[in-house]
Amino acid sequence: MVLRLARHAGALCFASAAVFIAMTLLEFFYFRQLSGGLSSLDVRFEGFTPDEGMAWLTALGRRGSEIILVWHYLTFDLLFPALLSLTMVSLILATGRRLKNFRALPVQLQSLFALVVVLPYTLADYAQNIAVARLLSDFLSANPDSLSFASSLIVTKFAMLALPVAVIAVLILAAQRRPPA
Repeated sequence: MVLRLARHAGALCFASAAVFIAMTLLEFFYFRQLSGGLSSLDVRFEGFTPDEGMAWLTALGRRGSEIILVWHYLTFDLLFPALLSLTMVSLILATGRRLKNFRALPVQLQSLFALVVVLPYTLADYAQNIAVARLLSDFLSANPDSLSFASSLIVTKFAMLALPVAVIAVLILAAQRRPPA
């Protein structure tokens, strides 16, 4: 199973890119129109203040909130974190297997390493999705504390995403420096 996942890294990259492009197109050409040009909360890398969060929710209104909830959080963003996580696991395994020392590890240990590196991102992304979806579905739950919590989860998601990306980059660089064994 692990070796198959590593072999399908290219297909998973393509699928992740396709879903990401679809989500990005929706963000720029539809969701920002619904909010009067404001960017969605979950694409704000540095988070947002409670006032910025309330401004976005207010600009969306009930109809806009329902549209984003259905077309983003209950469709694309339900799939994307898992798909991106599988992609990163497959890339870690594929790039790691180019290294003699990594390849010498038991397959279970290789898998565990990839999972430990990627799982924090996956959990943070789904937690952030739940927090923002709750704000969209229940406007009354939007208070400074819940908005600050959602903002911190967004920052955490992007910080946790940097970890597997850095590991993949290190593995690629290490594989380029060493001749294949």
